[in-house]
Amino acid sequence: MGVYDFQAKTIDGRDERLEAYRGKVLLIVNVASKCGFTPQYTGLEALYRRLHDRGLEILGFPCDQFGHQEPGDESEIQTFCSTKYDVTFPMFAKIEVNGEGAHPLYKFLKKESPGILGTEGIKWNFTKFLLDRDGQIVKRYGSVDTPEKIEKDVEALL
Repeated sequence: MGVYDFQAKTIDGRDERLEAYRGKVLLIVNVASKCGFTPQYTGLEALYRRLHDRGLEILGFPCDQFGHQEPGDESEIQTFCSTKYDVTFPMFAKIEVNGEGAHPLYKFLKKESPGILGTEGIKWNFTKFLLDRDGQIVKRYGSVDTPEKIEKDVEALL
């Protein structure tokens, strides 16, 4: 089983297979609109605009499991992202990343790339997983790792 075997609902309600991203470098991020890390949307969008033509895809997965920082529905999230941060990278419907209700994609990502001391749980919003063009997880980053800080790692895969 690999990342391309999963599907997720897009923010506008379509089912999308991650197979559609085969051959791309992926940065998968759990996002939130009312978090101290929310300004990372600016860096994510800048990274996406600079490197998309070279094969980068950023996939945003809203999650409300950390401090109720993503309370809105998909329409509200989409409006917030487009008006406040001009987000153009693919966004998906709100999911859970931890616990029994965790999306299967996140269960896979956490198992394949555990965090500090081998813990699998996502600690907070804006945790990032970087995958190479073959869908292999290269690195997991915490919330404090900004898009600017990880840009060299992303570019090395392009």
